[in-house]
Amino acid sequence: MNLNTGFYKDLDTNFEQACYLSEQNFTHAELLNMLNTGNIPQKQIAALKFDDVENIQDAITLVSNLTGCDGKIREAVALKLYQLLTGSPNSSVFFAQIQPEIFAKATIDINANICRLIVDSVKRLNVFQDFSKKYTKLILNYAIEALDELDRCVFRDKKYIKNKQYFKLYWSLETLKNFYKFADENLLQDILSRSAKEEEYTVREKAAQIILLSDKFSSLQEILINDSNYYVRAVFLNH
Repeated sequence: MNLNTGFYKDLDTNFEQACYLSEQNFTHAELLNMLNTGNIPQKQIAALKFDDVENIQDAITLVSNLTGCDGKIREAVALKLYQLLTGSPNSSVFFAQIQPEIFAKATIDINANICRLIVDSVKRLNVFQDFSKKYTKLILNYAIEALDELDRCVFRDKKYIKNKQYFKLYWSLETLKNFYKFADENLLQDILSRSAKEEEYTVREKAAQIILLSDKFSSLQEILINDSNYYVRAVFLNH
């Protein structure tokens, strides 16, 4: 199958080509080829049509498009990853052999839909000890980086600067709900303590959800149990 590896001339042409490709049938080998060398609509449709992961190389080919690509490709790959890990759990053994850096980067993608799909996908890999330990360490580092950046922010900083770090911190905490058992206890306790004092209530809410998961964090409950925000307090009320 010959592929045009460049971009089409405009968005309308990309859309038309995507529609055309969506109506075609492809072999497994052709889908792999499109994921490796295709352009935006080719990779997007190949990801959505990807039928099965037969070996580690198949898993690598799919996941390699989770970062550094157009958003439409990243979201299609994230969706397919979720579908594979929920519908074909046996494929998890292949994804767990991939170095977790790419999953960690995708966890804090700028697209929240991708973040949600990755969080809900990767949590199905927490039965793999080696993968989980490495992945958790990366997520802990993201949380610390975000908290440190927020500490450096001053009043005159533009709101989007803070929001970018809150976004990163939010999804790091959302992930740690599924991987907290693999985290360094003292490090996670420090992250939760700092997060519990942030002005963004969604961050405090995520911290509260993790705090309730283990008695080891019970000393932090007093910081948030009477929080000024209803949704943060509700975490404890509904427990």
